[in-house]
Amino acid sequence: MANSSRPEDVPGLPARRAALRLLHAVLRRGDPLELALHGVAQGLAPADRALVHAIAAETLRHLPDLDALIDSATRQPLPHDAKARMVLRIALIQVLALGTAPHAAIATALPLVDGGPRKLVHGVFGTLTRANPTLRSPPTLPPDVASRWAGQWGDAMPQAAAEAYAQRPPIDLSLRDSGQTARWAEELCGRSFAPGHVRLPEGANIPDLPGFTEGAWWVQDLAASIPARLLGRGEGRHILDLCAAPGGKTMQLAAAGWRVTAVDQSKKRLERLGENLARTGISAEVVQADLRTWAPDSPADAILLDAPCTATGIYRRHPDVLHRIGPRQIAELAELQTELLARSIAWLKPGGTLIYATCSLEQAEGEERIAQFLSAHPDFTPCPADPADLPEGIAPTAQGWVRTLPDTLADRGGTDGFFIARLARSIKP
Repeated sequence: MANSSRPEDVPGLPARRAALRLLHAVLRRGDPLELALHGVAQGLAPADRALVHAIAAETLRHLPDLDALIDSATRQPLPHDAKARMVLRIALIQVLALGTAPHAAIATALPLVDGGPRKLVHGVFGTLTRANPTLRSPPTLPPDVASRWAGQWGDAMPQAAAEAYAQRPPIDLSLRDSGQTARWAEELCGRSFAPGHVRLPEGANIPDLPGFTEGAWWVQDLAASIPARLLGRGEGRHILDLCAAPGGKTMQLAAAGWRVTAVDQSKKRLERLGENLARTGISAEVVQADLRTWAPDSPADAILLDAPCTATGIYRRHPDVLHRIGPRQIAELAELQTELLARSIAWLKPGGTLIYATCSLEQAEGEERIAQFLSAHPDFTPCPADPADLPEGIAPTAQGWVRTLPDTLADRGGTDGFFIARLARSIKP
């Protein structure tokens, strides 16, 4: 008797359709993965939503190696954006990285190419899986990214970046009370690299950990905690935390005695900031505004500008950035950073401190931006970071900046990629 089931009846197919749409959004339109996920996963159960994310994220993490496997099994290379190639990527990553049985992976893959080259997909998939392939470890970086980073940081950097890419990023916590560091490191079975910091053991389930409900700490990468560390104790002074959401630096600053005005354009991200403030019992003034049109009522003692950037420094957590970001996006964001720097310094008192930070591995968004800024603003001078203020294993550069790269703390789990500069404004106008 003929099988009368429709493709839509195949268990797990809606999640694979969503994963296909998600990859198209990232690779064709350049949408951020997390943002696009919200749209494509509407109506899916939480477990299926998590599967969609896992399929897409692991496909992006291993994209060059998946394509090399596919090309090894076809007479002529498939177009880079062909649906057959995309479906094969999805089917293969489930088998090679997510533990899906081959028969289940192909059963949910073939309906995705209805009206297309089903025989080709089936044949290539079968040829490859019968050969028991494995993915390269560490994964191969996209060639244009590897070339760009080698040009900026030297030939060893892409290999270090690939090795970091292969590791699960650690989870760091910032503590509300840095005086309790030893206690929380012991209670959470973690290790600390700086006052107010704990790095958790792998596999920790955040909401179930001691201290979460009472707001004793929040999740924040170690490198991301450095900008606020460089400002020290606030003693009631006023600081503008610009591009503040989701609020890790806001909470650090307020906990250190600063009177914080936290400004961000994103309503959704500010909602998270508000939730974090409520959970920790920390207070700050929160403002939703576009920095290009907003201005404070009076100048502040300090400014922390965590500028919008390409976020290539968090590629381990967000592999889509390696496929969405190129020279055009870097140049556009560097222009915005220049604009925000020039605009925000009007809000800083004479003698005040400016911290500029980006979670980027691009010199155009870090070293080059600050060099250009200092050339245009002689009333600002570098205020080199004191090694005593930095986490264990992280040192200032020769210029006094802080720059974390893929090999920073590599033997202890690494950090996100960051650039941080501390500048002092002259007391005299």
